[in-house]
Amino acid sequence: MRNYIATFFSHYDALNFFSMTKEKNITAKIIPVPRKVSASCGTCVSFNTDSTIDFTGYEIEAIYIETDGKYSEVWVSDSD
Repeated sequence: MRNYIATFFSHYDALNFFSMTKEKNITAKIIPVPRKVSASCGTCVSFNTDSTIDFTGYEIEAIYIETDGKYSEVWVSDSD
């Protein structure tokens, strides 16, 4: 499984996304945004999956893949 974090514009957005992961049986947890990553909101969702996730309808700021303690951006919102 691959490890990801999703960052958000607000805490509400993070909670909404976390609820979706529970509904889809995706292993996830809400954590503080790692110092190595910049985000509008201090909360992110860490999740593990090998499946494709439909992110439509979620206000996500960015998604990062975590490899050996380093975070690489895999998707960024075009919203400001």
